Amino acid sequence: MKKENGLASGISETDLVDAYMKKLKHPMSDIVQQLRKFILSIDKTVGEGIYWNAPTFYYTGKMKPFDPKEYKRYIVGLNFYKQDAIRMIFLRGADAKDPKEILEGDYKDGRRLTTISSSADLKEKEPALKNIVQQLLKNMS
Repeated sequence: MKKENGLASGISETDLVDAYMKKLKHPMSDIVQQLRKFILSIDKTVGEGIYWNAPTFYYTGKMKPFDPKEYKRYIVGLNFYKQDAIRMIFLRGADAKDPKEILEGDYKDGRRLTTISSSADLKEKEPALKNIVQQLLKNMS
């Protein structure tokens, strides 16, 4: 029988993310650490793990059973493709109102993206990011 991962069971896997971060060779790894701290501080029900080869944040509360391909538990995943920015992928970003218009894209599957290019950029976007994460969490609980 396949072992259930932390995301499927709603259990944060901080140790896995810590180990991943120790090995991460990215010019903006310090901003990734700031992002981790910020996202996890938004609500105690936010957990983290490594999915798609990067830190991913998800809801750890109780949920009714659902098809894993519906991505109902996901909040945001990070992407390190670019060396001068961190891409944040909100898999269900279309479910959140974005009055500050920090989310980009109009993907049919509901994804929305934003990019963090510096500590100052993160600080500027924090209120809007917090609002989006809180909206997504409210939809999940």
